Amino acid sequence: MSTRSSAWPLALLFAGLVVYASFYPFTGWRFQGVVPWAFLQAPLPQYWTGFDVVANLVGYMPLGFLLALAMLRSHWRRTAWPFAVVLSALLSLLVEALQNYLPMRVPSNLDFFLNVSGATLGASTCWMLERLGGVRRWSQFRADWFDPGAHGGLVLLALWPFALLYPVSVPFGLGQVAERLGEGLRRMLVDTPFLEWLPLRVQAPLPLSPLAEAFCVTLSLLAPLLMGYADMRSVLRRLAFAALFFFCAVATASLSSALTYGPDHIWSWISLHAGLGLFLAMLGALAMLGLPRRVCTVGMLLSLAVSLSLLNRAPESPYLAQSLEVWEQGRFIRFHGLSQWLGWLWPFAALVFGVRAVLRHSAGR
Repeated sequence: MSTRSSAWPLALLFAGLVVYASFYPFTGWRFQGVVPWAFLQAPLPQYWTGFDVVANLVGYMPLGFLLALAMLRSHWRRTAWPFAVVLSALLSLLVEALQNYLPMRVPSNLDFFLNVSGATLGASTCWMLERLGGVRRWSQFRADWFDPGAHGGLVLLALWPFALLYPVSVPFGLGQVAERLGEGLRRMLVDTPFLEWLPLRVQAPLPLSPLAEAFCVTLSLLAPLLMGYADMRSVLRRLAFAALFFFCAVATASLSSALTYGPDHIWSWISLHAGLGLFLAMLGALAMLGLPRRVCTVGMLLSLAVSLSLLNRAPESPYLAQSLEVWEQGRFIRFHGLSQWLGWLWPFAALVFGVRAVLRHSAGR
């Protein structure tokens, strides 16, 4: 009997990350007079760097590991290793073949070989851990700490720190998309009659007051925290999770500031209202330790709804444009723009997850 595992969605997400990074910026597609598989018959490239070798080798290791782990968790032990390697090789083959149609990309048989080697190393690492009992111990740890149905919530929690890396107007305030979405729609609909359908703001939005910003910081932290609480029953484990959660939150926000402004500005995100919001969130985390799981999910939805409403009614910080300009100069750091999509979409994915969880609990009553 197979067991649902978070490794499956994580493997799919990582495969999507590989495809995104391989084809970014997705422009200039055209046929260049070369058959897609020509790179396999070409001689090895003469010009390559150590970074290219490491990136292609290491880039596919997590994919091979996650695919093998997903198969092991589904009790397909005999086919776990070959399945992970073959599927990763097929993905790399498809990516390299399609790169023939992108002038900015150069398909390479060396890249393909390194991708397959990386996936093989990842799958072999997972197989070795399974032989040493590591997978079984992780399964036991997961069963002890989390509810058996905890899958989507764990994936979203794993993605939350990466979403925080992109600069935001309000610390931890993900999902501020109204202004950018409006500008994007206006550019798309210019010179069309549909432009008049867009809502027109009569006056400029007012910035958040310091108290409202502190409240927004509190809610933005409580939403993912309550998502984790909803997958745990033990108060002591919730307390340990809360301690780890706030440590990761502060560390990630500081890392984002250091990457954006430099190491000397690692604590620049901390202000009086941000500190107040963080302190209130910690108090809320302690006060909510004993809440039932369903109440935690409803609290997460309310926190997301109110924080998104506050963020999207306020203008972006005047310093945000400068922050984004500095951040976007480092293409490797921002993962080809992927981190901004995580920052924009994470709260809405969490909303969908929370609504589905509430409906599932209601249907199971």
